[in-house]
Amino acid sequence: MSRNIQAILIALTGALIYSAHDAIIKALGATLPAIQIAFFAYLLGLPYVIFMLIHDKTPGTLRPANPLWMAIRVVAVMFATVGAFYAFLVLPLAEAYTILFAAPLLVTLLAVPLLGEVLHWRRTTAVIVGLAGVLIVLRPDTNTLNLGHLTALASAVGNAMVHISSRRIGGSERLPLMILYPMLGIIVLLGAVMPFTFQPVSGAAFGGLAIVALFSFLAMLCMIEAFKRGEAALVAPMQYSQLIWGTIFGILFFSEYPKGPTLLGAALIIGSGLYIVFREAGLKPGAPVTPPIATRRP
Repeated sequence: MSRNIQAILIALTGALIYSAHDAIIKALGATLPAIQIAFFAYLLGLPYVIFMLIHDKTPGTLRPANPLWMAIRVVAVMFATVGAFYAFLVLPLAEAYTILFAAPLLVTLLAVPLLGEVLHWRRTTAVIVGLAGVLIVLRPDTNTLNLGHLTALASAVGNAMVHISSRRIGGSERLPLMILYPMLGIIVLLGAVMPFTFQPVSGAAFGGLAIVALFSFLAMLCMIEAFKRGEAALVAPMQYSQLIWGTIFGILFFSEYPKGPTLLGAALIIGSGLYIVFREAGLKPGAPVTPPIATRRP
C-alpha cells in the first residue's frame, strides 16, 4: 500500500473520529452549556498535550518565539471552539459543518492583507462562489437565521485565523506549544466565566466529556500523521468527509435531515474549497501545499 493511500485512510479515520466527537458534543448540549463543554473538553485534554510536549524531540523552551501571534492564535482558537460547540448544539450537524467549511475561503481572503499573498482571478472566483454557498445556507432574507448560524460563521473566521497563524509562525514554533498555549488560554478564559454558567455534571456527562477530549487528541494525531505520510493536496480534502458522517449521525441520532439549501450551499463551498486546494498544489504530484482546511481544529 502506497504512503498516499495510507495517508488518505488515516485522514478519513481522523475525520470520522472528529465527527463522532462533534456528535457527542451535540448530545451533551442537552444538559450542559457550550462554554462548559468547551472548558472541560480542553481541561481533560491537557494531559494528552503535556504527554506530547514531554516526548517532543524538537529543541527549545516553553517560551513562544512569537508572543503576539501566539496571543492572536489563543483568541482565534477560543472563537473557533466556542462558536463551533454552540453551533453543534443548536444547528443540524450537516448545516453546522457546511458553514464551518467556509474557513478555507476566508483563509484565502485574509492571507492577502495578513500574509501578503496575491489573490488572482481564478481564486477570487472560487471564493465568490464559496461565499455564495455560505449565503445560501444562512438565508439572511428569511427568518431562519439564528445565533447558531452566526456562531458557526464566527467559528469559521476563528479557524481561518488559526490557520493564518500556523502559516505565519509554524516554521519557528514547536508544534506542542502551538497546541498548549491556546488550550491554556481557553481553560483560563472560560474558567473565569464558569461560575456564572456552571451546571451540575452527571457521571455519564463527565464520561462524555472525557471521550470528547480523547477523540479530539486521537483525531489530531491522525491528521498530523496523514499529512506526514501523504501529499497535502490529497489528504486535505478528506476532511470534507465529515459532512457525510455529520449527515449520517444527524439522521441516526438526532432525526436531522439536511434541507435543499444546505445541500446546495455545501456543494458550492466544498467545490470551491477543493479548487483552492488543488490550485495551490498546482495539480502536480509532490507539489508543496499548505492545505487551508488542515487546521479545522487547533
